[in-house]
Amino acid sequence: MLQTKELQLDTICFHCGEALPASPLLKDDRKFCCIGCVGVYSILHEHNLSDYYIYNDVPGQTQKPRALNLDYLNEPEIAAGLVDYQDDQITIITLYIPAIHCSSCIWLLESLHKINPAITQSRVDFLKKQVYITFKYQELSLKALAETLLNIGYEPLISLQDVLKEQQKQSTDRSLITKIAVAGFCFGNTMLLYFPEYFGLSSFEQDLKTFFGWLNLAFAFPVVFYSGRDYFSSAWLNLKKGVLNLDFPLALGIAVMFIRSIVEVVTNSGPGWVDTLCGLIFFLLVGKWMQQRTYHHLSFERDYRSYFPVAVTILEDGRERPIPLDQLKKGQRMLIRSNEIVPADAILLKGNANVDFSFVTGESKPVHKVLGEIVYAGGRQLDGAIELEVVKAVSQSHLTKLWNNETFSMEKNTIMTFSATASKYFSIMLLTVALGSALFWMFHADPTRAIASFSAVLIIACPCALALASPFTLAAVLSIFDKNKFYLKNTAVIEQLARIDTFVFDKTGTISNPDGAGFSFQGNISQEQLQWVSDLSRNSGHPLSRTLVKWLDLPEQHTVNNYREMVGRGLSGSILDHELKIGNAAFTEIAPEKSITGTTVHVVIDNQYLGYFLFRQQWRDGLKALTISLRKGANLHLLSGDQDHDRMDLLTIFPEGNQMHFKQSPQQKLEYIKALQEKGHKVLMFGDGLNDAGALKQSDLGVAVTDNINNFSPGCEAILDGASFSKIPAFIQQAKDAVKVIHMSFAISLVYNIVGLSFAVQGLLSPLIAAILMPASTATIILFTSITARLYARKNDLL
Repeated sequence: MLQTKELQLDTICFHCGEALPASPLLKDDRKFCCIGCVGVYSILHEHNLSDYYIYNDVPGQTQKPRALNLDYLNEPEIAAGLVDYQDDQITIITLYIPAIHCSSCIWLLESLHKINPAITQSRVDFLKKQVYITFKYQELSLKALAETLLNIGYEPLISLQDVLKEQQKQSTDRSLITKIAVAGFCFGNTMLLYFPEYFGLSSFEQDLKTFFGWLNLAFAFPVVFYSGRDYFSSAWLNLKKGVLNLDFPLALGIAVMFIRSIVEVVTNSGPGWVDTLCGLIFFLLVGKWMQQRTYHHLSFERDYRSYFPVAVTILEDGRERPIPLDQLKKGQRMLIRSNEIVPADAILLKGNANVDFSFVTGESKPVHKVLGEIVYAGGRQLDGAIELEVVKAVSQSHLTKLWNNETFSMEKNTIMTFSATASKYFSIMLLTVALGSALFWMFHADPTRAIASFSAVLIIACPCALALASPFTLAAVLSIFDKNKFYLKNTAVIEQLARIDTFVFDKTGTISNPDGAGFSFQGNISQEQLQWVSDLSRNSGHPLSRTLVKWLDLPEQHTVNNYREMVGRGLSGSILDHELKIGNAAFTEIAPEKSITGTTVHVVIDNQYLGYFLFRQQWRDGLKALTISLRKGANLHLLSGDQDHDRMDLLTIFPEGNQMHFKQSPQQKLEYIKALQEKGHKVLMFGDGLNDAGALKQSDLGVAVTDNINNFSPGCEAILDGASFSKIPAFIQQAKDAVKVIHMSFAISLVYNIVGLSFAVQGLLSPLIAAILMPASTATIILFTSITARLYARKNDLL
């Protein structure tokens, strides 16, 4: 074996595997086809990266000299359009590299820092053939970075348009469609040649039987070695990791059918199973194409609309107006309040920008921006409201890419999906049945039937239908939720939602109705002072502050200096040299402690107590019916940072008084969630996405409830529009029904397999039966999941 490998390497390039020329180039006793491959090998050897060649025998791509001009990357405008993020220290860029194809590529591209220390981090997305690179742009230009990649054999495909995903999709679709076309062509022709076998007419075609057999065998070769090769590579890679995935039985079945067909045709002992072989690969590839189309649709149609705020506030003619995020355009002026996240790359026009970019860079130290600087999407404004002009569409912003690539995934004890659990044992069960049937006939001294039954089991027990059941069901449910303004981060959230047994609600901004509340002021305050209070409150993203600004209904007049916000306590700042404090009694310090029923906002100006706003809370429509429905199968808890003035009112909604907790800090909410989880509960947290980020992140499933404000948190897996709050029980039931559909789909698949196996274990499976059962099971599953999921949605009043 070793001699064969050494002989092979003696005739091909050590780097790229291309055939060697008559006079190959030599380096360290290695043979190379061109100077380019020698150059790549030399660079890797100089930087102690020769382990690149350990993972794969010939991991590189051919490096024939190419004329490539990268000078355009030195143009500031072009570079600015390509980078995802840039500050005083680092630049982050996403590059599409078509040459990525194996584990050696991943290893090398994630070791770029060893080649150039100015590259601080690199991460590869193998499926998308993308690499995310963080580098010090003051030490390494974008052109130099591209040349570094080019020098090691990984030329980046750079475009001024946002085409990274589209390029890969086109490449993937083209390759897959070609494989489908080859398999389909061969499948159709082999079925035509097998017609005499199907209808028992082969005795009349004896003169052509041998010719048809060899012709069918010729059709099998391109199908197996071109169309079906991905199943072999996937199965082998997983076997090396000790994993039996669904590609293993597929690859085994293909191999067995191919070998059996060769034996039967060569020995003239039978017609072979080439039609079933070609049909199996054809339908598997069609299923893969449909899955890719489904997932591509989900990731493209739902990317930023699902994870970003439902609306953003823009300024037109001096007035604020909320608009849907997908209507935000380049050149528009937007208002970002304290603790809100910038949804699109924009230029700072007004205000003191002190921005936390920890969600983007991992660095917790805030970054100060001056007027005229770009504030990148993903930064959270900390000090007061700012005004910015959009310079990039939301779909092109760095934060959009982060969400699409699930950069914000949390370390949680995620719930194992039913599909993953079932698939884990499928390969073992299939092999057991196949080997068991073979051994049975071997013990009965019938080796021919043993081989026939073994191969037939692997043929008929196709896991294609099993693999399609879950994604098609969840994709249908995801679409239903989208139409009802419930946006999920991914399909796995649906199964998590179905298994939740404990619901925790925040109060203000979550169960309270922002449009159904009113204020009254108790004390003495002038109209000018009310204007100051409005201008101060306008800087906050807290639901109570937003409601107060809306109730006062005063246009912005003054700039707030020295703005500070204590989360859950109050606001302070200076306007026209007047010091303002508004908030609870403890925050304002000199406000008197009073026993007041209701939520209060005390006002202190220039150390003089003026009185308080009394907030009369109203709840979202359908809250009581919602809690009654949820209590039937789960525990309900309420956590609020406010005083307990509303306790008596809420007891009619949350009758378990000991499960209502007030005066809770963000940290106390997080600890409460953790305590519930330690008792074995699966917890869903409903919060407003601003003050509840920690609790949302800690919970098994975090849902941010929002109305028409930039109001989401990376700690949440879903966003619920406030208008759909009353539909929560229907969403829960739909998720449970989706799991039922998946279970039923698996049952249907098993019925098909059992019917086929009843013939297979006896060695009686005919080509006609196999040709019918295999595509029928796949088509049935696709139709059943799509139709049934929508029927359940109608039952739950979601369609």
